This record gives sequence, structure tokens and C-alpha cells, in this order.
Amino acid sequence: MILRAKQFEFVFPRPALVMGVVNVTPDSFSDGGQHATTEAAIEHGIRLVEHGAEILDVGGESTRPSAGPVSEREELSRVLPVIEGLAGKVTVPISIDTTKPGVAWAAVEAGAAIINDIAASRTNESMWRVPAETGAGYVVMHMQGSPQTMQQNPTYKRVAAEVGVFFGERMQALSNAGVKPEQVILDVGIGFGKALEHNLQLLAELRSFTTWQRPLLVGVSRKSFIGRLVGAEVTERLPGSLAGACWAVSAGANILRVHDVAATRQAIKMTEAIMAVQKK
Repeated sequence: MILRAKQFEFVFPRPALVMGVVNVTPDSFSDGGQHATTEAAIEHGIRLVEHGAEILDVGGESTRPSAGPVSEREELSRVLPVIEGLAGKVTVPISIDTTKPGVAWAAVEAGAAIINDIAASRTNESMWRVPAETGAGYVVMHMQGSPQTMQQNPTYKRVAAEVGVFFGERMQALSNAGVKPEQVILDVGIGFGKALEHNLQLLAELRSFTTWQRPLLVGVSRKSFIGRLVGAEVTERLPGSLAGACWAVSAGANILRVHDVAATRQAIKMTEAIMAVQKK
């Protein structure tokens, strides 16, 4: 299995990739806007690479439940200086976390190699032209509703099956638009339009999604379902986040989107070492 994102190529099986989160937002649920300035975000991104991040995911619009939308102009003003600054200082791929085609185009031109689209272009298929014409990687994430509505009453009959149908539809649509399969990454969307039981069920059935033969990206880091399960505030969710990351790797995840890069790398290295012995 090969992942191609512009000039970058990853061949699987290989150790899971760690995607470090760089939030350039004043209202992020996870870090309270600690890295909202250009300088702070660039410094944070460099530090994450030093800690072992192999992808940096830069976002300029909060996607926490009930978060308000940000204009394209505002989002561009937040992320472009950070991407341009990081592109000259790090050698890992930079991902742009956006739902706006205009932001995606500008970010790729500025140095981003992956588009992390939480909306999977439900409402604007012009997004697909960006990976089709640039060769950028493209993350297809499942979300029920929008950040403004997704946690009001998420409902499924069989959540894993429904997410699988969604992936099938999007893979076909992307192919029709000219996006090659090796550019595509799949994300089941933990915490995006899912109740606690839906998140747990998706993690329990994660291996079923490996049949698509595309890298699986999983993001559980610091998410609210951990807090609901164990009664921990955002700053106290590292143990739950690491448990979720290790489980995801053991179930076939290839990329982990995380805030705590160094701790996650150590945890999954241990997990993969045990898995390697188990396979002998």
C-alpha cells in the first residue's frame, strides 16, 4: 500500500505515522489558543517535528462541537504564514485542515502536501480538483452533520457499516474526479457526529476498514468522549488518548493525529514491538 502526497511517498506496512496538531485558532478545544499567533504556531510545529511528528496538520478554523464558522479570508490569514514558515524549516509533509477549496488551493501553493477535509466535500465538490490537479494527499473523513450540529443527536443503525458505505461512495467520486487511490487517506471521524457508543464501536471495528487498502487515520487525542468515559478534563486526557492510540495501531491504523507527539510515539513504539513479536 502506497500513499503519495505531492513529493512525499510512504510505503506500508511501516511504523504508524504520527501527525502533530498545529491549531492556529483562538478557540481550539484542546489548547485554548496557545499557538494562535504565527510565530507561536511555527515554533510549536518545529517542536512537534523534533518530538517525532512525521506530518504536521495546520488548521485555522475550530471544528469543536458548536464552533462558529470562519470566513475564508480570516482562515487564510491564519494558516498561510504558518505553512510558508514551516515549509522552509521542516522536511515532513504539511497538511492543511480545511473544508474550503480556496484555502486548500492557497495552502498547497504555499507548501502543504495533504488536504485534511473533515467535510469530505459533501457540499462543494470543487475541493476534489485540488488533489486531482496538484497530486496532494486527501483525507476523507466521515462526519454526520456539521461542527455546528454534529453532536445534537447523532443517530446510526450500524455505525461502522454506514461509515463503510460513505467511504465507498467517496472513493468512487474521487476516482471519477481524477484523484488517484494512492492519494487517499480514510478517517472514520471519531468525535464528529458520534455519541460515546458510536466512537467505541468504530474503534472496536476499526480493522474492518483495512479492506479498503488505504491508510487509516485515527484521531482520538484529548477528545470529549474520553472525558465522558473517564471523567477527565481536556488537560487530563493523555492516558485515555494513549490507550486509544495504542488500540488503533493494534487494529490497523496507519496514521495517528495527536497533540502529545512524544508520548504517543513512545506508546505506539511499544505497541508495535509487541505486535512484531506476536506475528513471528
